[in-house]
Amino acid sequence: MQELENATGFEWDAGNAGKNRKHDVTDAEAEQLFFCPDLLLVPDARHSDVEPRFHGLGETLSGKKLHVTFTLRAEDTLIRVISARTMSRRERQRYAEEA
Repeated sequence: MQELENATGFEWDAGNAGKNRKHDVTDAEAEQLFFCPDLLLVPDARHSDVEPRFHGLGETLSGKKLHVTFTLRAEDTLIRVISARTMSRRERQRYAEEA
């Protein structure tokens, strides 16, 4: 997806690092999603008033299916994960159909 072509890394700070452990997702697993060959990216128009946000559906190296909401920072070179969790049943179905 064109939105990620300039991305070179991730932005983690006190505001988002470790935040998704409550969903049983590590920061490393959230990062793995962006290397998934079948990554499905969807714009999040509903929450993009301040900055463009996106949803990513994909799998980790261990096969865990995740939904990651993120934005791009630093002139679109850093991916900032906003939330990460296991895909819902509906999201798994969409991922299977579209990825």
